[in-house]
Amino acid sequence: MVVRQYNEELKYLEKISSHCWKIKKGFQPNMNVEGVFFVNDHLEKLMLEELRNSCRPGMVGGFLPGVKQIANVAALPGIVGRSVGLPDVHSGKLPSTQWLSDNTMRSSNIWKRSPLTLGAGNHYAEIQIVDEIYDKWAASKMGIEDVGQVCVMIHSGSRGFGHQVATGNLLGAGNHYAEIQIVDEIYDKWAASKMGIEDVGQVCVMIHSGSRGFGHQVATDALVQMEKAMKRDNIETNDRQLACARINSNKNKAFAKQFNTTPDDLDMHVIYDAFAKQFNTTPDDLDMHVIYDVSHNIAKTEEHMVDGKQKTLLVHRKGSTRAFPPHHPLIPVDYQLTGQPVLIGGTMGTCSYVLTGTEKGMQETFGSTCHGAGRALSRAKSRRNLDYQEVLNKLESQGISIRVASPKLVMEEAPESYKNVTDVVDTCHAVGISKKTFKLRPVAVIKG
Repeated sequence: MVVRQYNEELKYLEKISSHCWKIKKGFQPNMNVEGVFFVNDHLEKLMLEELRNSCRPGMVGGFLPGVKQIANVAALPGIVGRSVGLPDVHSGKLPSTQWLSDNTMRSSNIWKRSPLTLGAGNHYAEIQIVDEIYDKWAASKMGIEDVGQVCVMIHSGSRGFGHQVATGNLLGAGNHYAEIQIVDEIYDKWAASKMGIEDVGQVCVMIHSGSRGFGHQVATDALVQMEKAMKRDNIETNDRQLACARINSNKNKAFAKQFNTTPDDLDMHVIYDAFAKQFNTTPDDLDMHVIYDVSHNIAKTEEHMVDGKQKTLLVHRKGSTRAFPPHHPLIPVDYQLTGQPVLIGGTMGTCSYVLTGTEKGMQETFGSTCHGAGRALSRAKSRRNLDYQEVLNKLESQGISIRVASPKLVMEEAPESYKNVTDVVDTCHAVGISKKTFKLRPVAVIKG
């Protein structure tokens, strides 16, 4: 990492609008394109404070400030356009950004399989990958967005199946959760109605699932293979954790096979089953339906305009979410007029949002927007600074019930550990890269 005084670092940063900063070439070595990041006044102070702290004597190493991560991504081979940091970008080991490439790729999203008891004979649960789509309209009505999506086909002859799934750890640890939420405010009544949201007070369930530990292990193992490929192809990066390989290389194809978009089919089965049992009725009678299932931290092959020309690109959204505009061919027919729904989770005790994609987002961020609040404190610092019981008492005073697998997660995922999600969402809305549709507040939180 280049080490300069804070005032010298600022010479490479330029505020080009009320919510956008440019990172000039030279800020980090070998930048192929410029970088940009989007912030409001409060988030701007946090970003610059991260940079200031990194310039203090003895601060070499450790977590990189967000602006440095964006610049390091801008130095990756094959990147086109610009490296984009969204309002939830924060310091850390991995870049919270999104970049475009036509010959390099890093990690995406993963699937963690849980044990199932299905009954004997020909009963089974099979994890399958969508290999080909023949009827785009019909597939979209079934929640199938694209080739590569993971589905679970279940043929069960045992009533014990539901119980067995419910006891499996489907959510994953860390910032993964299932929340029962109440619609608190509606900003776009027409778009909300298309999603089945008619009134304030309506109940929703938001699920954020994954596997931090398994994903870290897969990435760690892959780094070794990627580094061999980089040495063979004479590829250099500013950060070892940005190890990459050419898209069509054997190393990358082997790595990419482990990653696919993951609908929360099993989680939804558990949620439906729990609500049906609690209210002694059926999910249909409760009018339960999936609004949308979206992945983040993933790379997707897409068509975009670059310098006035349409190009096929691999869009890598790390810490960001796809947010396509109305009439885009890759979003389901139900949302062709509204734009793609975007699910933005806060943290336990704070509100969440549902947004829609915009045409400006296609122009400014290659159809991407934020994916959450973004950390303000590291997990270790949260455990040192926050008290377990105080966090629980505060949630209880807000009328929020919580079930958590590990006490340390209470401190790591406390609202104080994150940026203000409203600041993040309002910035995306003000810039125009996504549009606020409705806001939700939590009443019950389950942490994996």
